[in-house]
Formats: sequence, C-alpha cells, structure tokens
Amino acid sequence: MHKDTYNNLDDLLSKNAHAGKFFDTLPSYVQEMIRARGSNIRSEHDMRMYAENIVQGDK
Repeated sequence: MHKDTYNNLDDLLSKNAHAGKFFDTLPSYVQEMIRARGSNIRSEHDMRMYAENIVQGDK
C-alpha cells in the first residue's frame, strides 16, 4: 500500500493508479460518500478506511 500523502481525493485518484482501481471497484453510493469528504482524503489508507467504515455501517 502506498504511504504517500496527497492534497485531496482528486489528487490521490489522478496520481495513484492503485488507489484509482480500488475506488472504481466500490459501489457507487460508497464512491459518492467518499467524494463528499474528498478534501479530507489525503492517502490511499484514508480512502480505504473510510470505505470500510461505510460498508461496516451497512451490516
């Protein structure tokens, strides 16, 4: 997993292909919720943890 830090979600997705591929596999509602917090997503780890929290809330 990449430990690089980015300015926001758009920066992460444009510069980190691995993160982009993961993001593309997420259900659209999860992607939308992550995009809503895009300015707070500064790493692939941040994005993965937020996605996991969203999905866990659905259980």
